[in-house]
Amino acid sequence: MVSREHKKAAALHEKLQLLRSITNSHAVNKTSIIIDASKYIVDLKQKVEVLNRDIATAQNSSYQDPRPVEVTVKTLEKGFQINVISEKNCPGLLVTILEAFEELGLNVVEARVSCTGSFHLEAVGENDGENVEAHTVKQAVSQAINNWSESNEQD
Repeated sequence: MVSREHKKAAALHEKLQLLRSITNSHAVNKTSIIIDASKYIVDLKQKVEVLNRDIATAQNSSYQDPRPVEVTVKTLEKGFQINVISEKNCPGLLVTILEAFEELGLNVVEARVSCTGSFHLEAVGENDGENVEAHTVKQAVSQAINNWSESNEQD
């Protein structure tokens, strides 16, 4: 019969060999295997700290205000030329801006939109005979953008 102590020693040896293989240790005796495992754990902790710092940095630097950088409105003979430019693509923003045009009574006569990697809208809108000023159009478009931005932050 195999003694209890022999079984314990065999189990300990098996666990040390497993620990040795996990930590890529080339040590032969128990003490060296445990020292190598301890160094391996310290190294892993340092790697985790570096990764956590990298994640925090990436999250802080990747946040950008999704609102367009620039909104300009020029008065034309029968309406307005509206430009909205953002460095980021803004899904759903076009619909929000068009709804603002509709609320102002502006009919879009001509429009160019680019949504590849960034957002750029150039639109010409004519009003339905209502007296609307350029600053009112700019204010309505800016408010629509703010509303869009807030609804996207909640998602």
